[in-house]
Amino acid sequence: MRLLFVLLLAPACTTPPSWTLVWSDEFDYAGLPDSTIWGYAVGGHGWGNNELQYYTRGRMANAAVREGVLHLTARHEPYGGRAFTSARLITRGKKDLQYGRVEIRAQLPAARGTWPAIWMMPADWTFAQGGWPDVGEIDIMEHVGHHPGLIHSSAHSKAYQWQAGTQKTDSLLVEGATTAFHTYALEWSPDFIRTFVDTVPVFTYRNEGTGIDAWPYDKPFYLILNIAVGGAWGGRVDTSAFPQTMLIDFVRVYQAAGR
Repeated sequence: MRLLFVLLLAPACTTPPSWTLVWSDEFDYAGLPDSTIWGYAVGGHGWGNNELQYYTRGRMANAAVREGVLHLTARHEPYGGRAFTSARLITRGKKDLQYGRVEIRAQLPAARGTWPAIWMMPADWTFAQGGWPDVGEIDIMEHVGHHPGLIHSSAHSKAYQWQAGTQKTDSLLVEGATTAFHTYALEWSPDFIRTFVDTVPVFTYRNEGTGIDAWPYDKPFYLILNIAVGGAWGGRVDTSAFPQTMLIDFVRVYQAAGR
């Protein structure tokens, strides 16, 4: 961990004028998430981290838009042989992107055992193919309930991965992460990956120019929104605190002007 900051206020993120909006979901409707933007990753097999949830499809108890806000909810209930349900929304095949700026304004769940994430994986790859983390992963925001307010941003690759403790990562302590909305943002170019909370920089990783093992980030990726429960990082779960919800006010994707 390089340095911790405490945000006492949560200003809306001001998007620089050099970015042009290419798509967004403002959640100005009601019901299931917009199917032209969002699909579902489904299942209850632990997702490589011994997680406890079953990710459902098209179930409003786990993913629903109400009063202009997307509610992603993890629940303590038996389903598909697991003890919890949750949702994992993906834009794969619908809104893939390569380079640009992504902004997600969200309020995070607070309970011990929750593991919400806003992240990206390669559009031409599936978990069944294996090969992680060689294919690359970009984590815009991860938060675990046993350390409230500590926001993590990371990049994983063959050369830099969490199993070896070499992943490229940094953290920011955000006061009010679980009680107020903050904007979690990514700027991604052929030369760097950079993340922010509101207007505060969190993490920067620059392309070293050494090839795909260190920089597999030169292809389309898709966006993922989810809440995991327990697992290798989520840890012990306070079942009495469920259900737990991540609220998302908007998702906005930009490209550099003139690109």
